[in-house]
Amino acid sequence: MNGSDPVKPRPRQPVSFLVGVVLVGVGIVIGIVVASDLGWLPIGHAVPEAPAPKASPVAVPPSASVGDRNFVQVAKTVTPAVVNIATMRTGKGVESPHGMPFDDPFFRRFFGDEFFRRFEAPRERKERSLGSGVIVDKSGLIITNNHVVSKADEIKVYLSDKRELKAKLIGTDSKTDLAVLKIEAEGLHTIPWADSDKLEVGEFVLAVGNPFGLNQTVTMGIVSAVGRASMGIAEYEDFIQTDAAINPGNSGGALVNTQGQLVGINTAIFSQSGGNMGIGFAVPSNMARSILEQLVGAGKVVRGWLGVSIQDLTVELGAQFGVVEAKGVLVSDVLDDSPAKRAGLQRGDVILEFDGKPVDNPTHLRNAVAQTPIGKKAVVKFMRDKHVRTLEVTVAEQPKSVAQAGSEEPGESASPTGLLADLEVRDLNSDLASRLGLGSSERGVVITEVRPGSAAQEAGLKEGDVILEINRKPVANLKAYRKAAAQLDKERPALLLIKRQGRTSFVTLSP
Repeated sequence: MNGSDPVKPRPRQPVSFLVGVVLVGVGIVIGIVVASDLGWLPIGHAVPEAPAPKASPVAVPPSASVGDRNFVQVAKTVTPAVVNIATMRTGKGVESPHGMPFDDPFFRRFFGDEFFRRFEAPRERKERSLGSGVIVDKSGLIITNNHVVSKADEIKVYLSDKRELKAKLIGTDSKTDLAVLKIEAEGLHTIPWADSDKLEVGEFVLAVGNPFGLNQTVTMGIVSAVGRASMGIAEYEDFIQTDAAINPGNSGGALVNTQGQLVGINTAIFSQSGGNMGIGFAVPSNMARSILEQLVGAGKVVRGWLGVSIQDLTVELGAQFGVVEAKGVLVSDVLDDSPAKRAGLQRGDVILEFDGKPVDNPTHLRNAVAQTPIGKKAVVKFMRDKHVRTLEVTVAEQPKSVAQAGSEEPGESASPTGLLADLEVRDLNSDLASRLGLGSSERGVVITEVRPGSAAQEAGLKEGDVILEINRKPVANLKAYRKAAAQLDKERPALLLIKRQGRTSFVTLSP
């Protein structure tokens, strides 16, 4: 090679290309590493999923499922035993013959009503009513409400399997609004009885019936209260209150617990609209079962009787009788020749327990005595003179006699001053006692006037009340009344014993 030959440079293009490729590859690797470290790509790391929002916990009480049973299973079990009851009642009416203008006032005035009555023909009208019932025995016994079947000429029962049967009325008891029917059929489903005394407020219950003719309707609620009384629905009341929807047509249907047992017979609702407002009432199963057994066994209901007049023990009355807590019922009178009289109960005793069960109010005692078998010896725990005592009383059959009250008769009157200044009273004579439904030997004074807005009126005193005692001292006449009134302390309450419509009760008259 000589210096004159030109030197050819090496080609640089392949080297530059290779270097570029290498740099691009390194950049890609670095990018992947950085991206994975920052969590941009799911390479080498698991990307956690966004946590799902937590669902609000649903509180399912233990009573909502008992063993393998739940509300669906309970509903399937009890609904075939709840029947639809349709009754028919025939009434009399009148209809006008065709073509006679009976409704035109002009013709009425011209001819007179008596003329048109000759052409009026009597006609029959049929009234229908719907209700529910519960099959409680495979022989076909059904319990329902008395007002569902009362005065019905025909009773039909519709079963869940579409069978239509005529029912025979076994018996009714208007005092508890219950009735018992019987059908002749095979393959009947029944609901077992529950002990309603063990039912507690807050328990879940199902109401099953046929509201508005809609068959086999089930609603759920809780027991809102027990022992409801003084509702004016029946004479003997001890209702279970529930917020399970009960509507017209549910009457006589079943109230069951979560074990599928019958705890009550749906009877009434409190409503301002005619529909459900969350306040329904059911007759407890223990009371219903007792009525059914008596109607089936004897054809009538026989109730126990003690022969005492009782009243609520208020705080004011409790203070008068030395009772610290206002628990129990106050005996305001003991009838002659009664089980209570023979056992030794006295006016002013406070009954705390009857036959081993606490007595909270007069309704509880009345119901407990009424359901006690005739002839049974029951232990009564009571307080007298601030001492707790017990005695044994033999329950007798309840008599049918009820005393009636009348009006007062004019006579010498008195209106003392002090606590009794708002009262006008007259002496009780034999004629007046007879009008008031009292015995001829009864002694006392009759209230003839109570000043409106006075403490006496607020205490509940009324015209026609007979005052028998003041502060536990007998008031036989006006003279004794004036003397007792003069001894009253104007700043302390007075305890009056009164008789109204044949019943005695204590009243506290406060200053």
